Amino acid sequence: MLRDAIGLTGTKYGCGIAQCGACTVHLDGVATRSCSVPVSAVGAKKIATIEGLAANGSLHKVQQAWIDHDVPQCGYCQSGMIMAVAALLKENPKPSDADIDGAITNICRCGTYQQVREAIHAAAVA
Repeated sequence: MLRDAIGLTGTKYGCGIAQCGACTVHLDGVATRSCSVPVSAVGAKKIATIEGLAANGSLHKVQQAWIDHDVPQCGYCQSGMIMAVAALLKENPKPSDADIDGAITNICRCGTYQQVREAIHAAAVA
């Protein structure tokens, strides 16, 4: 629905079973894997996609950290990963490595996990 009907193409369809995280959006502020949420379950909840993360012409601190730490490779997982990280930092502004491991379960086939961790820590102090 987000991609095909509304045209918000930043959210990717990956596995279709809520495992990879490429489709992560915020549903009422909570990182949610959208591929497993039927439209009928959304109701009046607020949906935020990667397109709405930047504000007032400025990148979100996680988006900027992604650039600064050269995280993207192929880029397919990045929108979902960024949305998951933004939700983590909103809930836990100074996460430890264990917090990151527990909260960020998105899959990156390029294996940029070390850059992801560095970018998360950089965004946490931004």
